[in-house]
Amino acid sequence: MKKIIALVVFVIAAGSASAQDAISKFFNKYQNDESFTQVNISGKMFNLFTNMEAESKEDQEVLQAISKLKGLRILMKENTSDAKSLYKEAFNLIPIKEFEELMSVRDKDKDMKFYIKESSGKISELVMVMGGMDDFMVMSLFGEIDLKQVSRIGKKMDVKGLENLNNIGDQKKKN
Repeated sequence: MKKIIALVVFVIAAGSASAQDAISKFFNKYQNDESFTQVNISGKMFNLFTNMEAESKEDQEVLQAISKLKGLRILMKENTSDAKSLYKEAFNLIPIKEFEELMSVRDKDKDMKFYIKESSGKISELVMVMGGMDDFMVMSLFGEIDLKQVSRIGKKMDVKGLENLNNIGDQKKKN
C-alpha cells in the first residue's frame, strides 16, 4: 500500500513538474529577447511581503494569500506585429490540456484566457495568456492560490488582467 501511495505522489509531482517545465520552455525561449518585458518574482519575495504591517483585515488577508505563493512569471511584448503568432505559439508550447479553462475574455482586439491547475480543491497554478493586434502577454502564478485574493493582489501591484479574477469564484459556483 505504501508503494502505491508513493507511486501516486511521484506521478502527480512529475505531472506538475512537466507542466511547469513546458511553461518554462516558453519563457526560456524568449528570456534573452530584449523586445520582451520579463518579470520573475520568487517565493522569497512574496514571503518578504508578509513581514509588512497590515492596516486592515483585507490587507491581512492579502498578505496571508501572498505567503502561500511560490512564484510569478510574466512575459510581455507590446507594440509588436507578431502578437497573434506569439499567442498561437503559447498555446502550442504550454500544455493547456493539463489545465482547466477558467475564463476567456474577448475585448475589442484582445483575447485573454485563464487556466488553472487544480488538485483536491486547491489551485496550484494559474496561467493567463493574452494576445491582441499588437500586444502579447503570458503569466504563470504558482503556489497555493486563492483567486479572489489574487485579484486583489493584481490590483495592488497593477498587473493587467488579474482584476478579471474578482468574480470567478462566484461564476464557478454557478456552473
